[in-house]
Amino acid sequence: MSQETIYGNTPCFLNSENLVNNRDKMSEKDIVFYGVPWEGAVTWGDYTGCELAPKVIRLCSARYSCYLPELNHMDMAEHLTMGDLGDVDVVPAQVDETMERIQSFSGEIWKSGAFPIAFGGDHGITYPIIESLTKETEGKVGIIHLDAHYDNNLRSGGDLYGRGSPFARLYETEGVRNESLVHLGIHGPRNKPENGKLAKEAGASTFTIKDIREADSLQNFSKKIYDIASEGTDKVYLSICSDVLDYAFNPGGPADGNGLTPYELVTMIHEFASMGLCGMDYVEVYPQQDTNDFSSHFVSTAVLYALAGVVKNRQSDQAEA
Repeated sequence: MSQETIYGNTPCFLNSENLVNNRDKMSEKDIVFYGVPWEGAVTWGDYTGCELAPKVIRLCSARYSCYLPELNHMDMAEHLTMGDLGDVDVVPAQVDETMERIQSFSGEIWKSGAFPIAFGGDHGITYPIIESLTKETEGKVGIIHLDAHYDNNLRSGGDLYGRGSPFARLYETEGVRNESLVHLGIHGPRNKPENGKLAKEAGASTFTIKDIREADSLQNFSKKIYDIASEGTDKVYLSICSDVLDYAFNPGGPADGNGLTPYELVTMIHEFASMGLCGMDYVEVYPQQDTNDFSSHFVSTAVLYALAGVVKNRQSDQAEA
């Protein structure tokens, strides 16, 4: 089966339809994928290159079907129509302009009614995506944030919109219900005391890796988290940073130990989507750190578990109708 390309020799994610020149077809799709190849204006340090992730994630996805034998032999391609809208045209070193472009691009998808899945880029992309969602939502938005870190610094390297600050901006966003914002999987000493304090002051909830490990079951625990995120809200959004995984499973991500296993992560993703999400992102994958692109490959599996949850949620809604 030949695969349609999104640009150059890069295939559309999971062999979905190319929507770059057919944006009017978004409203006909259940799922719309897009990339945000952005890494802040300037980055110092040894972890850099996540702007390459949308391309590499797509390239890796060419290996896969949409079939998961472990989830009742479900083939997502039989249940969902999917399209790839390409990448946001970010402007290197122009932070404010890029934030506006991300907001405008994602806003088009929210208007279409499709379920959007964004590939970062750094975690700074989550703020403009959710900001655009709040403008299309009458009620409040709840957020489940899977990450090793809070990413709620008041500024990140002096940048209001840097990778370490999106949730500080979301605390300030009128359409987000802070009491329904859950920081999940938090662990490790790269967090600072003020991060936990800022979350508490904002009204957000924190559940650490220890809370996950000590839960009676991942399914029951996921229900508890979703109930918090959905209370008093109209929509629930899921944001995943790759470093919530232990570095043993995430060679293309920041080096954080004592993290989740792939099983733990995909199980919770599936449970949240089964209960009802409006969209999601997966960020902070660094292909140049990862010789075998294991982290980029894993994104396809994570997304398919989410899509299986979307199918399950829709089937449940239809059964109740």
